Amino acid sequence: MNPTYQYDIHFPANMDPDKRYPAIFTLHGKGSNERNMFGLVEPLVDEFIIVGIRGNLTLGAGFQYYELKSLGNPIREMFDQAVEQLEAFIHYATEKYPIDAAKRYLLGFSQGAILSMTMALTMGDALKGIVALNGYVPEFVKTEYTLKSIQDVAVFISHGEFDSVFPIRIGHETADYMGSLTSRLTFNVYPTDHGVSELNQRDFVKWLKQVNE
Repeated sequence: MNPTYQYDIHFPANMDPDKRYPAIFTLHGKGSNERNMFGLVEPLVDEFIIVGIRGNLTLGAGFQYYELKSLGNPIREMFDQAVEQLEAFIHYATEKYPIDAAKRYLLGFSQGAILSMTMALTMGDALKGIVALNGYVPEFVKTEYTLKSIQDVAVFISHGEFDSVFPIRIGHETADYMGSLTSRLTFNVYPTDHGVSELNQRDFVKWLKQVNE
């Protein structure tokens, strides 16, 4: 299989050839790229395989995974295809590299957070956990997708208190929705706009280490 997506991969130093490792798949925001996400998870590179997935559609000098009709309103066909292709990519990477299928995590920002939460809902416990930074779950995913149980999936959601793209109300609504489906939810608000603060990063790095123990 040729993967749909270009990607950047980082391995722990001194890997044991007989061991499979937990993996974090990162999904960037609209107009960004996979390298911009690596800095967020670089503190974890000695414990996890890090796979940065680049959106397959260009947007200016960056990339995206799907296009929008309007803000907060994905083009449904493109979104559906992205979810399907990303799941196929995760399976591809798990087979190609020494990734522990029981310890796969998604970490996404903005568009990447939207996809991370959607994929948790469609893949269920095929994922061990997700980190969703400043995103939401599209209404059509909640009402029209075939959803799997995420009761055993650990979920870290954070949102900027002053987010000018997705207002904080959306963060609270998203946390309420995901929290109704899993008891393993952590939800934090940070005094930021549409971005990731150093405290936010420290908190999810610590959370990932704890969840992965």
